[in-house]
Amino acid sequence: MKRSGTADLPLHYGHVPMWLAERMSKLGFAIVETIAMEFSTAEVISKLSNPFWFQSFGAVMGMDWHSSGITTSVLGALKKSVNPHSKELGIYICGGKGKHSMATPQELLFVGEKT
Repeated sequence: MKRSGTADLPLHYGHVPMWLAERMSKLGFAIVETIAMEFSTAEVISKLSNPFWFQSFGAVMGMDWHSSGITTSVLGALKKSVNPHSKELGIYICGGKGKHSMATPQELLFVGEKT
């Protein structure tokens, strides 16, 4: 079976409502923690790096399946919920949306020095 292709996603503006961002953080953490505990941290990274799985993950968390902001919104939710448990899980989420993206190089250096 061929596992490649393209998707045209419309560009959406705005932000995720706070109530949805909080739910996405809680649900995302529960899913990531379960995968890490039942399988491995490597499996979490493998799944997050699969664009089809990631798009589905974002939809399960509450994002529109065709949203152009799904990557930053999902990773922002995970950063909020996973990073407080990063030592136990062995996963650190860096980066962010908009001006927060500018701090990514410093975040990577901090995590590198910390670990």
